[in-house]
Amino acid sequence: MTLNILLSARSSLWEPYAIELPRACAEAGLEVALFKPGDVAEDEVDYIVFAPNGPVEDFSGFVRARAALSLWAGVEQIVGNATLTMPLARMVDSSLTEGMVEWVTGQVLRHHLGLDRHIVNPEHAWQWVIPPLARDRVVTVLGTGALGAACARALVALNFRVRGWSRSLREIEGVESFAGEDGLLEALRGAEIVVTLLPDTPATEKVMDARAFAAMARGSFLINPGRGPLIDDDALIAALDSGQLDHATLDVFRVEPLPEGHAFWAHPKVTVTAHTAAETRVSSAARSVAENIRRAEAGEPLIGLVDRGAGY
Repeated sequence: MTLNILLSARSSLWEPYAIELPRACAEAGLEVALFKPGDVAEDEVDYIVFAPNGPVEDFSGFVRARAALSLWAGVEQIVGNATLTMPLARMVDSSLTEGMVEWVTGQVLRHHLGLDRHIVNPEHAWQWVIPPLARDRVVTVLGTGALGAACARALVALNFRVRGWSRSLREIEGVESFAGEDGLLEALRGAEIVVTLLPDTPATEKVMDARAFAAMARGSFLINPGRGPLIDDDALIAALDSGQLDHATLDVFRVEPLPEGHAFWAHPKVTVTAHTAAETRVSSAARSVAENIRRAEAGEPLIGLVDRGAGY
């Protein structure tokens, strides 16, 4: 039986997914037909593969669809859509994890080793500054889900003193674990580098506020590849201006692309990257989607099934 799959994403993604998704489905033993929105009747669609910035916003007509499968790891833009009543799965893909681990470890090492002072050195000064060893540097990872746990393990392997915090306690070998509201400030207290990898939910809005920054070690570093709303922007700028934080490296923002004229662009202690920390790779994402379709057809649980109550 041929399964009808609707791909709702920006137009530039059609061509690569039109090649990779049917190929991945065939490898999974599935026969599929892939359609753009408008090219198939809504009540004939078996699965919806979508990006939250795609053209479909009203899912009420897809009465036959067994699941909606997101191409993004984050689903905060879609989870509250009242018309999407079918099972919803976020993207769980090894390439996302690998990309995030590489980006996070690179930025942590950059700040740990103080590389910026040598890269930008207009006076051509001979700077004899020896950084501490990793075993003497506290790095706190906020959010120890799949991505955060992988990053924490990589930092442990580099011998950093790693703390992890999440809403509920998660034990990770080599990581000092904290949980709950009371544990947040304990996880941050004295941390010299903080990496934020929490989902965007009402509970995590501005989790990094003035109180959180004050708990960190003076002259510390913030790295945010998670979600823009995790940061209180005004409190961050104040912490940078006071010297409480030495630098912030930000990959995500409340509005993207970051608007021209935003204070982060011109601030000498802020590095802006263009939401590239963990980009979806088409070929591996297609295999992840195909596996979830195979699982759904076999009556098996979906990977990355979203808890609507929790928001992720």
